[in-house]
Amino acid sequence: MRDFVCPNCGQKLTFENSLCLSCGSPLGFSVDQRSLVVIGTPPSSDAESSGVVDSEHFRLCDNMHLARCNWLVAMDDPEGLCLSCRLTRTRPADWDTEALVAFADAEQAKRRLIFELRELGLPIVSREDDPENGVAFDLLSSGREQVMTGHFQGVVTLDLAEGDDVHREQLRVEMAEPYRTLLGHFRHEIGHYYFGVLIGPDQRSEFESFFGDPDADYQAALDRHYQNGAPAGWARSFVSSYASMHPAEDWAETFAHYLHIRDTLDTAAANGFAPSGVGLDHPVLGKSGFDRIIEQWLPLSWALNQMNRSMGHPDLYPFVLPEKVLDKMRFVHTIIS
Repeated sequence: MRDFVCPNCGQKLTFENSLCLSCGSPLGFSVDQRSLVVIGTPPSSDAESSGVVDSEHFRLCDNMHLARCNWLVAMDDPEGLCLSCRLTRTRPADWDTEALVAFADAEQAKRRLIFELRELGLPIVSREDDPENGVAFDLLSSGREQVMTGHFQGVVTLDLAEGDDVHREQLRVEMAEPYRTLLGHFRHEIGHYYFGVLIGPDQRSEFESFFGDPDADYQAALDRHYQNGAPAGWARSFVSSYASMHPAEDWAETFAHYLHIRDTLDTAAANGFAPSGVGLDHPVLGKSGFDRIIEQWLPLSWALNQMNRSMGHPDLYPFVLPEKVLDKMRFVHTIIS
């Protein structure tokens, strides 16, 4: 995530700010400018360079209160929803106040995902615009009905119970996962969606050389994984034990970890903890570009893990990246770039 400052007073801001706590300026995130801007009357006609958008033409998303959304929409937008909120197809009912709190947390994580996808130049097409190939999100709570986090034909479903720290930690321990977050779920499931977008006939052979046959019997693989666990020596070839279950899951896990790395490096560079030049808005194309990313990621992740241990916390990035995993991730990088 890049660094944000208030265009009016220069105060450092977070991606989620809708108000500058220093000067009190109302703020909104402009997807086109990829920046937080002041909502008001521009001092000149050049609103983009001044960091101010005209309040007669732009306002905050209709989900400002419901989802704590700080993204801008055009004043005459008939839907009144920003790019990220428009992708949500299903949400909890208005009367389900407990689920709506979790919904706001999930939407906040989803906005980070959508911003990163745009920074990487990946296409984001809603299901409204393309009913057959577009993406949509169903954000529902298993507290009211049976909900299974997953992806199916472009629809990403998230169980909002994952927003509860206790529930999520219990599942993480029960499933022997080193890492489990809302943003991690979104990055994994959107990886399934982008398999259909990025892997065509021309990429199929190379994909299978790294991941295997994505059309292999999924149910059989799922049953085998939960009955027998990951195969012996899985850590030499997979980024996680779950990735060893099926080629489709291997791709999704690898895709998610690529997003983890790019965004964290971007944040580190913006805050002076890593060299610039491999951020999300910098072109690092091809295999050599990926090598540059990993050259910076390995020492950074080591340092971050040691800092977490100094605070008595588990490793921030509790994963090992053997050569076979790096080869898979290099393929993901090359396909995206």
